[in-house]
Amino acid sequence: MTGRERLLKTFRGEKTDRVPVSLFILDQGEFISQVYPGVDPWDCETNQRNIIEFSKQMGVDVFLRVLFTLDDPAFAHYGVLGGLNVANETDTWQVRHARARQASTDTIATTITTPAGTLTQEFSIAEARPGTLLYACTKKPIESPADLAIAARYEPGLPPAWREKIRAKIRDLKAALGDAGVLGVWVPWGAFNNASYITDVADLHTLYLKDPEYYHDLMRFCLARPREYVALLLESGVDVVCMGGNVPGGFMGKHNYDQYVLPYEKQCVEFAQRSGTPAIYHNCGQIMSLVESYKELGVRVVEPFSPPPLGDADLAEAKARSGGAYVMLSGLDQVNVLRKGSVDDVMKATAAAMETGKRGGKFIMQNVDYLDYGTPLENIQVFVETALQHAAY
Repeated sequence: MTGRERLLKTFRGEKTDRVPVSLFILDQGEFISQVYPGVDPWDCETNQRNIIEFSKQMGVDVFLRVLFTLDDPAFAHYGVLGGLNVANETDTWQVRHARARQASTDTIATTITTPAGTLTQEFSIAEARPGTLLYACTKKPIESPADLAIAARYEPGLPPAWREKIRAKIRDLKAALGDAGVLGVWVPWGAFNNASYITDVADLHTLYLKDPEYYHDLMRFCLARPREYVALLLESGVDVVCMGGNVPGGFMGKHNYDQYVLPYEKQCVEFAQRSGTPAIYHNCGQIMSLVESYKELGVRVVEPFSPPPLGDADLAEAKARSGGAYVMLSGLDQVNVLRKGSVDDVMKATAAAMETGKRGGKFIMQNVDYLDYGTPLENIQVFVETALQHAAY
């Protein structure tokens, strides 16, 4: 069975010859810059191909997750990294940028002029280390119902010229993958995560109680704005859609999540999976209180069930409580074990996670979040070898 067949069958909940074993590697900076230090960190297309090559060398089932190049990394088109669409202009959406640099951080202050008023936002790019760049919308553009009304009326849609560009990149990446694995793309969903990219997170976590009408208008906007982009990705043949659910994580409680967030997240999942393409719902923090809620989502795969101290996941308990309603993608702590641990630590933790995860099937073994810069190659090799040794059902 090829890596592609193994992953696709597992996404569908079908039986395979063994548990898929993969590596989660960010396609800019971090670990990939450690392995290929001569590559320009902005050359994401080369980084993506290097991830494929490195994964093949490690002998894993290749799962390439694309965050960059299908969206402008500096001016996140639909909010994958934060903010409104300031990459494009129309007659009613005029954009002016002012750039500044302080220490290792570049800040882009943007003024958006429309017939109904002006919006402002700031987007920052910080170089944490050579080759590793951190992104955030550090001043969110939506601060009131009036701001939301402006964005909902005037924000540009998907530029026509991008359509063939995106289709071509997906074709090229799938050709590079071949039978070795699958192509996933990060999209600016779930809706609550998308809302956090354009409005203050602290306000968002109380908005559904303070101003329910505004909250629901905001969520409907965030449900609608990426839809055209996601539809294009699906039409272009991506193998899996990766969406974020970390912002409305378990700390808001099951009751609030189920009442105020789940209905919108479910619509995101239904749209993404309408033609059979599986979706992955990513909550890398507190997750245990929402294990049962994710059954209602209808999503094919939930990840990453991070163990303490990264998260609160107990993999055995989560497996039992999920009842096989979705595939679980989980595995090894990429910080405290893979990067900081000894070879023996990696071996023991990998064997334990695999033995727990594979019970009952519907499991994919992987580092629970993307590999850190500075992770020893020896530890990664031991992780892969140990996981494969224990992968048979």
